[in-house]
Amino acid sequence: MTLLRLCTLATIGALALGACSRNGDVPLLMNASARQDSPDEFSVLPTQPLQAPPDFSSLPTPTPGGSNLVDPDPRASVVAALGGRVSAERTGSVPAADAGLLAYAGRNGVTPDIRTTLAVEDEDVRRQGGGRILERMFNTNLYRRAYEEQILDPQAELQRWRARGVRTPAAPPPPQN
Repeated sequence: MTLLRLCTLATIGALALGACSRNGDVPLLMNASARQDSPDEFSVLPTQPLQAPPDFSSLPTPTPGGSNLVDPDPRASVVAALGGRVSAERTGSVPAADAGLLAYAGRNGVTPDIRTTLAVEDEDVRRQGGGRILERMFNTNLYRRAYEEQILDPQAELQRWRARGVRTPAAPPPPQN
């Protein structure tokens, strides 16, 4: 009789634990083929507090679909947080101080449609594997397997750079022998 009770309790426990699952949902973050029908919670930005302008006659003319004085500007916030000049970011052109850097970065040529090219190549890499039958049936993550040969081993890279004598201050110190 106790064996029957033990089996019954184990079955009830397994069912209760199974009820806590996410109904087979796959995490959307790493699933390359995931689609999301709900709004993205990270795209909603809070506005700044309303304020009265110093002079009501100097207000810009309203433009439908244009920006508002209290609309957040995430790019300007990032530039300011990183110590940059917000005025330089808003001009849209390259500051004179960065012209040399831009010329050096483009010394081997610039491909204007690089984002489109990379997106097409990325999609081809993902489709080549196609996935195994069970991966396709259960819509599992193919991302890591698609790029497996391009993944770096961080410990091997750390050892490689240390062997060359490069300082690695962000990594833990090497073990003392």
